Amino acid sequence: MAHSQLKEVAAGLATGRLAPFLGPDLLALEGPSILPDSPAALALAINGKIAVPGRIRSNLWSTAQWIESNKHRLSLVRILQDLFGAAPAPTRLHRWLAGLSLPLIVDVWYDTVMADALNAQGAAFIQWQGIRRSGQTYEEPWGKAYDASGLEIPGLPANGTTVLYKPHGAVRPAANFLISDSDYVEVLTEIDIQTPIPETVIERRSGLGFVFLGCRFYDQMQRTFAHQIIKRSAGPHYAVLAGELSKNEERFLEQERITRLDLPLSEAVDLMISTL
Repeated sequence: MAHSQLKEVAAGLATGRLAPFLGPDLLALEGPSILPDSPAALALAINGKIAVPGRIRSNLWSTAQWIESNKHRLSLVRILQDLFGAAPAPTRLHRWLAGLSLPLIVDVWYDTVMADALNAQGAAFIQWQGIRRSGQTYEEPWGKAYDASGLEIPGLPANGTTVLYKPHGAVRPAANFLISDSDYVEVLTEIDIQTPIPETVIERRSGLGFVFLGCRFYDQMQRTFAHQIIKRSAGPHYAVLAGELSKNEERFLEQERITRLDLPLSEAVDLMISTL
């Protein structure tokens, strides 16, 4: 069943009816990742730079908040720039997606692999990154848009342009990071009424379903953002998730009406790519 459904998923991506929703697990698709590839791995890596109290050490958002509060925001940003400084080669999935001229790609991690793949393909795209509200004026948007060269740009993308939506920011081009508890305070207050989500994403998702690849839903933050981003989209939704799920993940899939494809990520990717 999962194999036949993946053919439908591949066709949906190829025709622009489905949008990929990419998570950090993709970094390990073709072998051990040189970048932190999960919230837990990133929390551990940050602790390797500055030790935080044991009670919060496994929580990424609290770890980041402790460093921001007790050291400095600049210290946190520098650590993240260092941890995500390398630029691993795009995987076969990233390269395949970059060639599909997709209307929307959601990428919820801090790396630049998807943007690098789009650039290598010569694709027409803009990148929209979430930004922290602290230090911003209330007239400023909840995010910033960049062209393929990394230049900040105003306005909405032209028709035929892929929107790469990075709701938590990314290490490049401007080291925008939503990561600490304080970063999320206003975002989570407003996200239920959709204010932090850019209009171009709201418009484009209305005719799309989503395919979750390399995503897990252990944490409430991850589930909240996924729910709000796919809210009022057309569906259907799929998630490639192999092995045992947590109760929270099972509940989330049921609530969001996401069809689970119980296959290893690498196998699922190969099936999708070989279908077309």
